[in-house]
Amino acid sequence: FSSRRRHTRYISVTGVQTCALPILDIPFDKGLTGWSDADVLTHAIMDALLGAAARGDIGSHFPPGEPQYRDISSLVLLERVRDELTEHGWRVGNIDATIVAEQPKLRDFIDKMRHQLSQTLGIALGQVNVKASTSEGLGFTGRGEGIAVYAIALIEGNQDESI
Repeated sequence: FSSRRRHTRYISVTGVQTCALPILDIPFDKGLTGWSDADVLTHAIMDALLGAAARGDIGSHFPPGEPQYRDISSLVLLERVRDELTEHGWRVGNIDATIVAEQPKLRDFIDKMRHQLSQTLGIALGQVNVKASTSEGLGFTGRGEGIAVYAIALIEGNQDESI
């Protein structure tokens, strides 16, 4: 799970401005806050992968406040997470993520998100599922104050109980 508060800026996932989702420029009048690039989807996926491998969370690997992570692309961090899993004998089986946001409507961007995530993780497109939903006006996402993402990951490989 990951969530980000909105602020009044254009959502850009090119690393130039704050962003919400991998490599896409999504025209909207509000962006997201965060220490790195605020890519809430990729952050949730990284946490799911690290959790599945019992490797902690993204905050322990890429602490907020550390200058080297300021405005860094979350896709770069996702590559590092992928590499760490590989070093410990794991491979990604699949990813399933749900973006919860009232606005902007994301249907037209889902395939591009899946493609970028599959490329970054080095897995087939069919191993990455991303969907978007609303919270029907309930909670902080329903009020348009932010975006949340729920992600799960299946990893395969390492059977070493001592890790």
